[in-house]
Amino acid sequence: MPAASSLIAMLGPTNTGKTHMAIERMLEHDSGVIGLPLRLLAREVYDRLCARLGAARVALVTGEEKIAPEGARYRVCTVEAMPARTDADFVAIDEVQLAADAERGHVFTDRLLHLRGRRETWLMGAAAMREVLEGLLPRAKFRARPRLSRLTWAGGRKITRLPPRSAVVAFSAQSVYAVAELLRRQKGGAAVVMGALSPRTRNAQVALFQSGDVDYLVATDAIGMGLNMDIDHVAFAATRKFDGQRHRDLTRLELGQIAGRAGRYLDDGTFGVTAAARPFDADTIEALEDHRFAPIRALQWRNRDLSFASVNALLASLRAAPDKPRLWRAPLAADVTALQMLARDDEITARLGDEDRLRLLWAVCQLPDYRNISPSDHARLIGAIFLQLSDHDGVIAADWLARQVNRCARYDGDIDTLSARIAHIRTWSFVANRADWLDDAAHWRATTRAIEDKLSDALHERLTKRFIDRKTAVLLRKLRDRRELMTEVHDDGAVVVEGEVAGRIEGLRFIPEGRAEGAADKAFAAAARTVLGGELSARAQALSAAPDGDFTLTASGEVIWQSAAVARLRPGDDPLKPGLTLLADEALDDLSRKAVAFRLEKFVSRHLREVLAPLFDLREDEALSGLAKGLAFRLVEHLGVLKRALVAEEVRGLDQDTRAGLRRHGVRFGAWHIYIPALLKPAPTALRLLLWTLARRREGGLDVDIADLPPPPGNGLTSAAADPAWPEGFARVAGYMTCGGRVVRIDMLERLGDMIRDRVFWKPRFSGEERPEGSVEGGGFTVIPDMMSLVGCSGEDFAAILRTLGYRAERRPAPKPPAAEAQEENAPPNEAEEPEQGAEQVPAQAHEAHEEQA
Repeated sequence: MPAASSLIAMLGPTNTGKTHMAIERMLEHDSGVIGLPLRLLAREVYDRLCARLGAARVALVTGEEKIAPEGARYRVCTVEAMPARTDADFVAIDEVQLAADAERGHVFTDRLLHLRGRRETWLMGAAAMREVLEGLLPRAKFRARPRLSRLTWAGGRKITRLPPRSAVVAFSAQSVYAVAELLRRQKGGAAVVMGALSPRTRNAQVALFQSGDVDYLVATDAIGMGLNMDIDHVAFAATRKFDGQRHRDLTRLELGQIAGRAGRYLDDGTFGVTAAARPFDADTIEALEDHRFAPIRALQWRNRDLSFASVNALLASLRAAPDKPRLWRAPLAADVTALQMLARDDEITARLGDEDRLRLLWAVCQLPDYRNISPSDHARLIGAIFLQLSDHDGVIAADWLARQVNRCARYDGDIDTLSARIAHIRTWSFVANRADWLDDAAHWRATTRAIEDKLSDALHERLTKRFIDRKTAVLLRKLRDRRELMTEVHDDGAVVVEGEVAGRIEGLRFIPEGRAEGAADKAFAAAARTVLGGELSARAQALSAAPDGDFTLTASGEVIWQSAAVARLRPGDDPLKPGLTLLADEALDDLSRKAVAFRLEKFVSRHLREVLAPLFDLREDEALSGLAKGLAFRLVEHLGVLKRALVAEEVRGLDQDTRAGLRRHGVRFGAWHIYIPALLKPAPTALRLLLWTLARRREGGLDVDIADLPPPPGNGLTSAAADPAWPEGFARVAGYMTCGGRVVRIDMLERLGDMIRDRVFWKPRFSGEERPEGSVEGGGFTVIPDMMSLVGCSGEDFAAILRTLGYRAERRPAPKPPAAEAQEENAPPNEAEEPEQGAEQVPAQAHEAHEEQA
């Protein structure tokens, strides 16, 4: 090392410009190497230098990526990928306080102790490193960098009340996703940054935040490692993390590194807590605001002078203790753990015939556990790679590697699936960057890079789709800037705010576009409502002038206009005059409401009078009086179908002239019902069921709408299985009578009764007239197919109907037709006579209805 070489420790809090100064200083030299703590940050610095110097002068070296143009003078690396020695003029190592980290610390310690630039070396990090560096590096010159802006405690806030340009910090993927999902619903979305993301995905997500497409960032503690973003406020959603071995509280120094990302250059920043995180105590707040942290006493160390005489010798050298104060032997890292496991594998040890093979195994053990799987699975993967190398003269078989890589080349799936594939391809990217392990390393570097890029793009798309609601984000940004929102109504009723559909006008109501509740949603709806008043008034005017043919009354009681419900019937004092509830938005003015209500009431009134004309005519016939008027009232009250048993006395008191007056309105006096056949058609029946439901609800006998009731039998069915869910009275209004386990249409039931009576009370009108089929001498009848056909059933179902009507079954010899009787008379006297089998006979009761019709 030249005597002129200098060692500078540039220490201070975040936002002091240390990294920026080191880059500028490196560019003052002819060559340089800078080591950064994250692949993400390395890529960021590399891209900046390429834009400034040109890609030919800059190299990027990380575990998974190597871009090394011939003749490149400046090298940007992750600390792990920094060379063991270099002839570069300048060397810089960033975030040197990570030398105290239990997992990665020994790598940082090794670099800051041994890697030097020919002319100058800079170590950048927290001021807490000064004491330990003074003890280990007495030649170092220390330079303090004060923070350029203030950092202030802002207390605790709900996630939904965080200010714009906030970063929420969580420590697991599940927590990050949960916070981002909440911010999407309430604030329009959030960018997501985690250490496991590829640089391409992370940069795309950060670009969303930096550009202002979203005002919130949800991240792990990766943002504490020097990532540069315009963050005004940092909110901790948790202050505990899993460090690979246990869950523990963050140290004040770690809190300070993360909180310090709030504020940029001269702009002040704030920090606080959110979600379930507990507020910081006063001492912690003061330490973070003043950037005063307990000094780091010792650094993690691992022996760099390794013995490759045998596996045991290698393991022993890795467990060697440091010979200097202020250094602690590092815990066993993943590479040592893998080596220990593989040293017990006979297939592996059988190939360790010389020192070169052992060095090769140790080199493969340096493969990071990108997949974050169990130590045994990681060791198994390392062993498979080593076997490939040892069995194929130090190179991996192309077909074997192709199978591993091709498994990752799928771009479907959710966020977790794509993240897992990225972790897998990073493993093979690491392998591809070992040129000595492959016959065509350039091909495999390009292949794995292309797959990672496609996976990264797919992951960015999934993250954006899941965690960003662009329309809400745009709205909130414009509201914050106090800009007027452009709102319009399209011909199809869509209400569009700033190019995004906020909802639709259906009939006289505004239906929001399925949005969650939140500040943004309220503002969006408010913007949409600015145009509703005028649009709804125009619609109300068109409705008021519309002819009756433009309206439809549904079976469930809704009035439809232009394919949308504009009103709903409700119970009224009069069954034939229900009330009306407008289905109109609150933005519709009172005058328009009254005009619409008046028009719709007229339509409903005329529609009911048209469909149910016999009921209205019956009720308004002034010629009816006495018992006839009372019977007409009862019939209207029961919506055109009345059980005869309920008014038996009144019916017996009617003379033929009075009955004729009722028959003029279509009233039929059946054996079991008094009804109006015209009202049993589908349209009147649907309307009567609706009016009956409304009346029952008004009386408190029904607590559901007709739409919630089981439907009546389909059109054309003369009978059907009885539905136990029908409320009492429903079958009657639907035009059916319950008979056993079935319901039978009442007009068919009356026709069945007529058919039976014609046979029971048959008398010959002239000499020789033939007895009707089914008629039985002495009273009664035989069931014939025509009877069963009328009601659409047979067997026990038909027998149950007859029993409901009051008939009983008897066994009698079946009557012989006249031809059979003549044949018997002419039969030879000595011919054996076989008795006739008994047939089912049904004697009939005397019916008042029969006498009336006679």
